[in-house]
Amino acid sequence: MKTQTSVPTTKVARASQFVKAGVKVGGNYIKHYSKKLIDPTLSREELHKDNAADIYDALSELKGSALKMAQMLSMDRGLLPVAYSDKFAMAQYSAPPLSGPLVVKTFKTYFGKTPAQLFDTFDMDAVNAASIGQVHLAWKDGKKLAVKVQYPGVADAVSSDLKIAKPLAVRLLNLNERDIDRYMGEVESKLLEETDYELELRRSIEISEACAHIPDLVFPTYYPEFSSKRILTMDWLDGLHLKDFLKTNPSQAVRDRIGQALWDFYDFQIHTLRQVHADPHPGNFLMRANGTMGVIDFGCVKVIPDFYYDNYFRLINPDTLEDAELTEEVFNNLEFLTPADSPKDRVFFTDLFKEMTLMLAEPFAVDSFDFGDDTYFSKVYAFAEGLANVPELKDSKVARGSQDGLYVNRTYYGLYAMLNELKARVTTTKPEWLRSKKLVA
Repeated sequence: MKTQTSVPTTKVARASQFVKAGVKVGGNYIKHYSKKLIDPTLSREELHKDNAADIYDALSELKGSALKMAQMLSMDRGLLPVAYSDKFAMAQYSAPPLSGPLVVKTFKTYFGKTPAQLFDTFDMDAVNAASIGQVHLAWKDGKKLAVKVQYPGVADAVSSDLKIAKPLAVRLLNLNERDIDRYMGEVESKLLEETDYELELRRSIEISEACAHIPDLVFPTYYPEFSSKRILTMDWLDGLHLKDFLKTNPSQAVRDRIGQALWDFYDFQIHTLRQVHADPHPGNFLMRANGTMGVIDFGCVKVIPDFYYDNYFRLINPDTLEDAELTEEVFNNLEFLTPADSPKDRVFFTDLFKEMTLMLAEPFAVDSFDFGDDTYFSKVYAFAEGLANVPELKDSKVARGSQDGLYVNRTYYGLYAMLNELKARVTTTKPEWLRSKKLVA
């Protein structure tokens, strides 16, 4: 794989990459419509592929928050054409890596030593490279280690990158600026946290120790003495990322076992720890033939405020939606409904969010759920696609939904998507108070 010898770090250099991507996208549209004049039956598939390739190439050179956006978008399969989500999925663990001299420079900055001076052996070729950093294989005192090295300038560029990227996001996703601005603060704070490897080290140790009792999960040991604000060292975990794992044709029993571990991992974090590994994409899990799974990368952790937790999960119990007064109270608390809404708006948005809630809560409404049921996911994706064309949402003068919901919803979306790819059947454990009284009876 081609390596990068430098990363654009100045605002001007980084802005130029976004402009270059925008120009290429514009050229692709001209090329597409020129061809369509000759062949009116031409689909937009080639246009999507060209745009996805050009945007990904530009973002991958920038690393950091720009590439992280692509990674996040790849999880939202109902939001983008397949050409985009497939290409952007590369940001999960196969972006172009940095060259050796830049890696050595980072070590000298934070340890005053080269990797060769710190470890018994250190492979200068990255094993994989994602949005914020890349991973190298090392050995120390007989232990096989994974050393994550952050890309230069990533932390300093988060805020400016998000501002520069906004016009591209508006055009590509057909979102209005009001919706993007509403959640920008939450995204920015999480991305800044992800660049702080000292914070990630503390959270990794805390959450992995708290979840150590969950069957079939494996967590690495972390090494503070070989870690810093931009370098993180842990045990090497063996296993395969989801797509490679599925190519081994695992049995249904193994799929179900790994799926159950995933469900139990998130169930315990959300309902017991009230903080959650909010980056559930396949690059953060290593699956094994015996049904166990390694969990890595606690850079993105969402702490769930009590007020949001209490209201959000009250909706998961289907009994709540049968109580019109309680439903209205919760919808107000979660900012699905606003004081500015007319009576007509309140009726419309209440019905819309009730339909959405019932659909997304289906796995919780039963004791076990088959995530291999593609009819369920087709229904969810069709609903999400339809929302983009709802005039009342597009023309609304307010953005709806609490900012806290951004990463909680993303977590469940990512979890559901992984379980669907696994075709796993799981026991949907949940706190007793989330169970419908009808289900208990």
